[in-house]
Amino acid sequence: MNACIRAVVRTALHHGLQVYGIRYGYEGMINDDFVKMDAKSVANIIHRGGTILKTARSKEFMTPEGMKKAAGNLLRHQIDGLIAIGGDGTFRGALALQNYCKIPFVGCPGTIDNDLAGSDYTIGFDTAINTVVDAVDKIRDTAESDNRIFVVEVMGRDSGLIALYSGVGVGAEGIMIPETKNDLTAVMDLLKRSRKDKKSKIILVAEGDEDGGAVVVAEKIKSAFPESDVRVTILGHVQRGGAPTCMERVNAARMGHEAVNALLDGRKMEMVGIVNGKIAFTPLENAVKQHVEPDPKLLSMTKILAS
Repeated sequence: MNACIRAVVRTALHHGLQVYGIRYGYEGMINDDFVKMDAKSVANIIHRGGTILKTARSKEFMTPEGMKKAAGNLLRHQIDGLIAIGGDGTFRGALALQNYCKIPFVGCPGTIDNDLAGSDYTIGFDTAINTVVDAVDKIRDTAESDNRIFVVEVMGRDSGLIALYSGVGVGAEGIMIPETKNDLTAVMDLLKRSRKDKKSKIILVAEGDEDGGAVVVAEKIKSAFPESDVRVTILGHVQRGGAPTCMERVNAARMGHEAVNALLDGRKMEMVGIVNGKIAFTPLENAVKQHVEPDPKLLSMTKILAS
């Protein structure tokens, strides 16, 4: 997100605009945590993970009283346009706030799950899957040495795209995601048919899979293959941090830059995305209502390549 913030600030300043950052998102909007930003404010942040403006969930913002406070602070600071970086909850908040003030919003998709319609990739996704690939490559070394089955749990309560893409990237023998059914049956069949000379087997499980998380899946595999040494690794929040990849920085910068241009062009209540390499705009209500389904051809390919 820092690459996006940097692009927003410097593009706005280029056009002679005054820029404020709101710390801690909607919570900061309620608490009047506005900070004036200049070019120096965003120096040396493009390589840093997370967000210099911080983020927070806000229960108060979900109430009419909270939204009135937030709207009042926006009007008091004479805010003419807002750029929000986030996912489903962020955009729903922007839509709800329109009932209290009509300041135009433009959204930039920021979620490691890559589950928003309107952009091929969201800010955070590429870094997250590269983090998973790096970790699983190291796990593979241990699995090879000790002839083990590793069940690795990655984030994805409602979306299995992290598991799917990183699973392809590490050559996983099995990938289990919430969008598909009978994944465990397929994994069991694959383990039965796998080559006898295979010294390691990696099963990637999205935390929202219907068969359960990595611990539950590992227990079921152990019951079916009692002779196997089955181990579990839960990557957890390590996937949400770290230095962003190069393409992450490029895409985030493009989105932030175009978000400012969009406000100047009179656009509002739209999300800036990148589709087929080009900037695209999606109404916020469509971005929050439609979730991206995994490519069936990619799913089919994983089964062939895992044999």
